Amino acid sequence: MKTESQQAAWLRKYYLVRAAFSFAWVAAVFTLAKQSPALATVLLIAYPAWDALANLLDVRMSGGAKANLTQLINIWISALVTLAIAASLAMNLQIVLAIFGTWAIASGLLQLATAIRRRKDSGGQWVMMLSGAQSALAGGFFVAQQGGSAPVLQTVAGYAAVGAVYFLISGVVVWVREGRRGVKGLVAGKS
Repeated sequence: MKTESQQAAWLRKYYLVRAAFSFAWVAAVFTLAKQSPALATVLLIAYPAWDALANLLDVRMSGGAKANLTQLINIWISALVTLAIAASLAMNLQIVLAIFGTWAIASGLLQLATAIRRRKDSGGQWVMMLSGAQSALAGGFFVAQQGGSAPVLQTVAGYAAVGAVYFLISGVVVWVREGRRGVKGLVAGKS
């Protein structure tokens, strides 16, 4: 089992990598994907696939599947959503918004549950709780917009940008807590 400082170091890296990926994904949507429908398609498929992979890595680094049931469920849901989006892109782009919305609700609630479980042992979880709740609310908004004229890729990119900010803030909060813990340890060691 990992020590508290090893777990904090993992979460800091995890949150910051998730933020970096999401910021890069959003930048690609608003720049490169505008000129390439093929890239736009790849980006829509890649986003939930990345979420599945990121959760898998976190499960492996945070005690395994038994200790992380909410994330294990999130892996499966994200993988299924990846396949559903790939299949639906041939039909109607607005269906993709409904799929993303349903996924945002489910993954947001699972992220909220994960953060609640982690809050006693790990820093930055209040931000992840807010992020999970916001994701679920945004998902409801996506489902309500489905069938309208909302620009799907840009709508999802806005959602991803907000998520990136939450991951960045969580990474910084964990980093600051690590630093404070290290300073306290140094001071205690000198006493």
